[in-house]
Amino acid sequence: MAEKVAIITAASRGIGAACARELASRDYQVVLMSTTESVLDLAKELDGIGLVGTVTSSDDLLKLVNLAHTSWGRVDALVNNTGHPPKGDLLVISDDDWHAALDLLLMNVIRISRSIVPIMKKNGGGAIVNISAFGAQEPNLSFPTSSVIRSGLSAFTRLFAKRFGPDNIRMNSVLPGFVDSYDVSDEVRQSIPLGREAAVGEIAGTVAFLLSDNSSYITGQNICVDGGMVSI
Repeated sequence: MAEKVAIITAASRGIGAACARELASRDYQVVLMSTTESVLDLAKELDGIGLVGTVTSSDDLLKLVNLAHTSWGRVDALVNNTGHPPKGDLLVISDDDWHAALDLLLMNVIRISRSIVPIMKKNGGGAIVNISAFGAQEPNLSFPTSSVIRSGLSAFTRLFAKRFGPDNIRMNSVLPGFVDSYDVSDEVRQSIPLGREAAVGEIAGTVAFLLSDNSSYITGQNICVDGGMVSI
């Protein structure tokens, strides 16, 4: 049996894939899910397990947790990563798009937590990291649904930490700025104090730290990894 087991969602590319590679390099057994079949290839490459599914489906999330638990007998770590929610002018965005963003960015975390917390309790604890975004801390009109709903995720992260800290289950959120898995304009790059976008590996390194025993006294935090964009 592997020493530690980690679930990563939206793991086929970008930050999710970088987290999968980083955790595998640290001897985690990885269990990956994404909407594309390429996640199966990545899982095979990392000697892990893959599942094609979506974080907006309660059934798929339950299948993912059950797959990890039945395969390895435990789940120690969870990385809640997602795609990008709808964008648009603040009052033009439809109700359906707001609800789609809610399912994608917040309800996914709540739903999978319901399934994974009992397993982590039985194992004596665990760690969860949510991939959020800088807009949760400093709302941006270019990303309205993301900013509003990820701020709710920040609140949920704090509440979860208070509720399940006594069970030694930690939850933190990482708030990236712009990353190199997407095109970043020179104008945006110049607005970042460090003068560049993040490498996805830098985000993955932060995630791995927050899942590790080195961060055993950190929970309920919303940590900006944005090159200094957000002023706190």
